[in-house]
Amino acid sequence: MPTGTVLRYDALPTLRRFHASDAFWRFVIGPVRSGKSTACSMELMRRACEQAPGPDGIRRSRWAVVRQTYRELEDTTLRTWLMWFPAEYFGTFYRRSMTHLVVFNDVQAEILFRALDKPKDVSHLLSLELTGAWVNEAREIPKGIIDALGDRVGQYPPKRDGGCTWRGVFGDTNPPDDDHWIYRLAEVERPDGWAFFRQPGGLIEQNGTFVPNPRAENMSNLQEGYKYYLDRLPGKAPDYVRVYYCGQYGFVKEGKPVFPEYVDAVHCTSEELLPVPGVPLIIGLDFGLTPAAVITQRLPNGRWIWIDELISEDCGIEQFADLYLLPALQGRYRGFEFQVWGDPAGDERAQTDKRTPFQILRAKGIDAKPAPSNDPVLRIGAVSAALTRMIDGKPGLLISPRCRTTRKGMAGGYHYQRIQVSGDARYRDKPAKNRFSHPCDAAQYAMLGAGEGKRMTTRERVSDQEPGTYSYREQSATSWMGA
Repeated sequence: MPTGTVLRYDALPTLRRFHASDAFWRFVIGPVRSGKSTACSMELMRRACEQAPGPDGIRRSRWAVVRQTYRELEDTTLRTWLMWFPAEYFGTFYRRSMTHLVVFNDVQAEILFRALDKPKDVSHLLSLELTGAWVNEAREIPKGIIDALGDRVGQYPPKRDGGCTWRGVFGDTNPPDDDHWIYRLAEVERPDGWAFFRQPGGLIEQNGTFVPNPRAENMSNLQEGYKYYLDRLPGKAPDYVRVYYCGQYGFVKEGKPVFPEYVDAVHCTSEELLPVPGVPLIIGLDFGLTPAAVITQRLPNGRWIWIDELISEDCGIEQFADLYLLPALQGRYRGFEFQVWGDPAGDERAQTDKRTPFQILRAKGIDAKPAPSNDPVLRIGAVSAALTRMIDGKPGLLISPRCRTTRKGMAGGYHYQRIQVSGDARYRDKPAKNRFSHPCDAAQYAMLGAGEGKRMTTRERVSDQEPGTYSYREQSATSWMGA
């Protein structure tokens, strides 16, 4: 440590087990204000100090600290890091590049703070040679990014300079939903090489009342002790308290729902919806790092039914077609005519593949076409209109319980993020990008492609066929499947 500088850190019981583990993948799951971020900061610095010195006696390492957005990095992650390791004692922090060059005694470590809110940030992150990585609030990060980070660690310092003493990916998170990749790995699959450390909640629920949990950790480090949770309890929804204060897995509505018209008890059926024979399937596609599809139908009476969803975690559109879309069309939905509408941005070529997603799909016999518009107002309006219509005594849009992620998105997971301002609540003008937004966007492309948004536009129809759409009979991509 720098001369005259003393840091005191006493690891809490769960975090002590986290530090003692040498698992390649390690994640701490706990309530807010439980010391998770501090533990990860200490773990990173500890491993940097334990790195074996190179031929010149310097202990070199390079680390990525990952969060979903730069705003979150600066407001939370970076504040915690610099609180413990201020630049005036531990080396210069370069704000423009979001890099802390830690230099003291024989330690030299590059700490790269990186967000994933821009495609170029993802590509830069996944081209780094790292010693290790810390993923802050890991539930917000796609599993594909976690996997790719694992491929980048252990690459610095190079072997000629002594190599890595330790390598791995660790992180912290509030509890995710029970269909999240973290839940699946921690509670269901439990694969080798993965270690999850569950902290007890600050509160526990007894007979419908939330009370202090005697097993809670980090209480001595909170100025208010248990009052931190109890004073903030009034007015909170029970689901919020269970996740953030009790440390339980669960789904929490955040921000402002994109579809306040959606009522789960009204719009989600109690039993799975089956496709109606003789009615074509209308499939919406969202591309990007986590492609998603929603399979729908527009019934003869005008009602929309969302039948199924295809959710991916870590694949490109070609893999998505091979692993998800084609098996569904050749299996469960064999014999149905279908049309596929995707994000119009999919007509743009990627830097790594000169083919567009639509070209890739067409090469596989799926005649996907770009939706008529990518205007979020038009897309959201088309779905809202169907939600508020009544047809033969039932809503104009019904969702099957098979659409688990889409359903939770409609219930509030798909939302406008609140802007941190004083006074009245303000929200961003575009929905937040998260795992719920992908299928919700896909469903919007399906409905727009089938003409649901026509009534919201002022352009005139030049024929019975709207420009940019095609008839069921003209769509012949099912012929290769047979009846």
